[in-house]
Amino acid sequence: MRHAQDFTVAVFRLGHYGGEGARQLTTSPPLAGTPRPVPAAAPETGTTACDWPVSWSLDIPADWVSGIFLAVFTAADGHRSYTPFVVRDTSRPSDLLVVLPFTTYQAYNMWPEDGRTGKNLYRGQLDGKVGGFDERAVEVSFDRPYAQAGLPRWFNLDTTLAGWVEQGGYDVTYATSVDLHEGRIDPSRHRAIIFPGHDEYWSRAMRNVAEDAVKEGTHLAFLAANNIYFHIRLEPAADGRANRIVACYKSDADLGRDINGQTGRWRDLGRFGRAAEQGLLGVQYNGILSPPAPLVVRSPGHWFWAGTGLRDGDEIPGLVAVEADGYDPEYPLPSRVTRTLLSESPYMDRKGRGRRVQNSGLYETEQGALVFAAGTFHWPLALGAPGHTDKRVQTATRNLLTHMLRDTGR
Repeated sequence: MRHAQDFTVAVFRLGHYGGEGARQLTTSPPLAGTPRPVPAAAPETGTTACDWPVSWSLDIPADWVSGIFLAVFTAADGHRSYTPFVVRDTSRPSDLLVVLPFTTYQAYNMWPEDGRTGKNLYRGQLDGKVGGFDERAVEVSFDRPYAQAGLPRWFNLDTTLAGWVEQGGYDVTYATSVDLHEGRIDPSRHRAIIFPGHDEYWSRAMRNVAEDAVKEGTHLAFLAANNIYFHIRLEPAADGRANRIVACYKSDADLGRDINGQTGRWRDLGRFGRAAEQGLLGVQYNGILSPPAPLVVRSPGHWFWAGTGLRDGDEIPGLVAVEADGYDPEYPLPSRVTRTLLSESPYMDRKGRGRRVQNSGLYETEQGALVFAAGTFHWPLALGAPGHTDKRVQTATRNLLTHMLRDTGR
């Protein structure tokens, strides 16, 4: 907002809603808007945090259903922007718990994108253009808008999955990666936990919850790729509010290193790569694609592919895209599990690292827990996004959820 003007905030719950994709639940009264200054980035960390006054607050009504919500800000001149949030219901058990990757949303957020002070955990803006690694932030704050229109990068992965599970009538509730970190999620109250999108930035506390869930028999499904790649730390804001800063120093010296070690790649922590993400996922990030490649089916006799009509070596065009996971023999696998690789898809890495192979993976523990990793960004889009929908992927995903939700006596 470049000049003072009134605005309103409309709140929508996102889902299927007969193909509409959302339902409006409330709207604020007209509010007086005033331009606010962009704070200077902290010199040591590059953090930009907004100490702006509250214009309007909303007490979530008790009858609102857990889900993905969107606050839509509309100014008098028609300008519009957005902020997503999640309404959780930790008091209610549900078959499925969908966890949205808010820590990763913030890692990619370049706000204010003004050509001078915008920074995320990858790069920063300098002299009117995007600089490189040296200009990036090492700590980023939740106390700022999301860049551009306000929708996080790859938010559509999460909303597509939400629409699909709700259309299918599954019993589902929602939470965020911050809830996972803060211990609000009790895995025993859910048969399966779904991580629908790009969930790259994980704290030690987040990973502990996921690993303990598998040990106790709760299923996990990771529907995109490059998950649990960076180890992060969540820190308080300057005023003491907990977990408002995402810290990831990567190759820089970590100013706040604690007992959990350097914030950087999980596979670089501990001896012999024992903390690598493959130890939980069964596969791990191995490259970037451009353009997309077909997913090449393997193990077609497995129940996962039942009803798809797919045979060994069949291809699903364009399903392997953006980033990919694969089995890496140099890093440990989960122990005492039955493991199946469901695809073996060759592709050329965009960064010049040559030919790579994508794998979608599934394993079952001795306790009966299933862990699935799709290994590609386009899997959730194939569940219902225009131009991406594939009935075979829908069938395979229903097979997965059917096995995860079958009565095991829990």
